[in-house]
Amino acid sequence: MRTMPDGVEVVANYADAARLGLPPLLILDAVEEFMDAKGLGIGPLSWCRIGDGQSNVTYRLQRGTEVFVLRRGPRPPLPRSTHDMVREARIQQLVRKQGVPVPEILAICNDESLLGVPFYIMSFLGGTVITDRIPDYLSTTAQRKATSAAVVDTLVQLHQVDVSAGELAAFGRPEGYLKRQVQRFSALWEVNTTRNLPEVVSIGGWLERNIPTSQAATVIHGDFRVGNLMFEPSSPARVMAILDWEMATVGDPLADLGYLTATYSEPGSFSTPLELTTVTREPGYLTREQLISRYRERMHVDLDVLPWYQTLALWKASIFCEAIYTRWLKGERPGDTGFGPSLEEGIPRLLDGARQFAGVGSTVAS
Repeated sequence: MRTMPDGVEVVANYADAARLGLPPLLILDAVEEFMDAKGLGIGPLSWCRIGDGQSNVTYRLQRGTEVFVLRRGPRPPLPRSTHDMVREARIQQLVRKQGVPVPEILAICNDESLLGVPFYIMSFLGGTVITDRIPDYLSTTAQRKATSAAVVDTLVQLHQVDVSAGELAAFGRPEGYLKRQVQRFSALWEVNTTRNLPEVVSIGGWLERNIPTSQAATVIHGDFRVGNLMFEPSSPARVMAILDWEMATVGDPLADLGYLTATYSEPGSFSTPLELTTVTREPGYLTREQLISRYRERMHVDLDVLPWYQTLALWKASIFCEAIYTRWLKGERPGDTGFGPSLEEGIPRLLDGARQFAGVGSTVAS
């Protein structure tokens, strides 16, 4: 039995798993048997955790010289709608066929008897994810600009995938998407919080009164940001994969652009818990307005209403972050000494940012 620093257990077999109070996230024997059946590598399995995701969990697996990635949801019980591994894998398979850069999905397991939840295994890509350090090979002024330009161009590529027919057309209900988002997250607030933050209700009301008309229906990623992109390990800056598809659907593309730009760091921008790639504050990277202009040139849409989508992005973020904060308060995030406690003040900062995008002061008006 092995334990991660955050208390997540990885065990060798079912006998070890049965002795735990909480089910482990990884049972090595079970995964080895599944990989054997799918022809994925030979020999003993070694592993390490990838990233510190607050939702779904990702592992690097190695058998001999072959390397893979396993992705699974958190321990149940949690809402399946945000942790549907089969759906997440399938949409990547479909967009990959359209040329969108994603890892190759190698095997999908919907048998919950193995790990307690479905999971999938995909190819390992040896690229770079940019967060708080600029890779040397992308550090010149020209490559910084190229990096942020590649972010926008990859989003445009995703939004240009045809969803009018075929399996992708069934991956969402674009009609009424924005209204459902506002209503759904408004309802989630009451079940996720233990404190009174009246701005959540007032901003939600403003969003509902001012819902724009969607101009298009596209595949949307739902968490499109610099830190969810993997870049090629050499210059020039090129995106080799879009990662973390758990929130993907078919809906309004400006929801992605709003989220990207609302959470994008630039000099002088306010800091929030979603400032996950801080390097774009440094000189050379495109500003938010430059990102928006580049997107407009390629998609030819009216972006006058973009502040509504930016407001939506930070308001939604405050609600799903509150769920994490509440779980931390209840002791359901053992070993979390950083992100969970930071949300006591971090969520009010998200709400401050949402108000700024809405163009109002302390009271959100119509």
